[in-house]
Amino acid sequence: MCLDISSLTGANTDEVKTKVLSMAKSYVKFEVSKEVADKTYEALQMVKQSGKIKKGVNETTKSAERGLASFVVIAEDVEPEEVITHLPMLCEQKKIPYSYVPSKLELGKAIGLGVQCAAVAIENQGSASGAIKDIVSRVTGSSQKKAQAEAPKQEKKEEKKEEKKEAAKAEKEEAAEA
Repeated sequence: MCLDISSLTGANTDEVKTKVLSMAKSYVKFEVSKEVADKTYEALQMVKQSGKIKKGVNETTKSAERGLASFVVIAEDVEPEEVITHLPMLCEQKKIPYSYVPSKLELGKAIGLGVQCAAVAIENQGSASGAIKDIVSRVTGSSQKKAQAEAPKQEKKEEKKEEKKEAAKAEKEEAAEA
């Protein structure tokens, strides 16, 4: 997405940055309240001390693919967004709960890095398990239950396809025998 700043005469550059960052990203599938984001940062600080965290998009992706992640946190302000668009889909596919936080800089600080971090995977929740369960229940209450509700529909479609294949195979066998 490209924004021509020169067309915004009289606009403060901080206002422009705020507006650009607040535009919705294609990979952000649901909004997270400031309260939930703050609880997420706090939980990550607890996990940093007593649990196990994988930092960065590559490590988060590996952790999710291997089924080791119990919770994934994704920053909303990642540029270019193509680096991270696969993570929400991967988490849904692997049935790993995930959430968003507004800032990759704050995400990095929460896990003890002095730099930005686009995503983290929690492998061992440590003493933060209660806080993470609370965050997951708040987040899944509105978003991931929809995805889980659609999963049985998809399974039924696949079962019907399989039944049709078996019926066609049986017909061919009967025709060959006759």
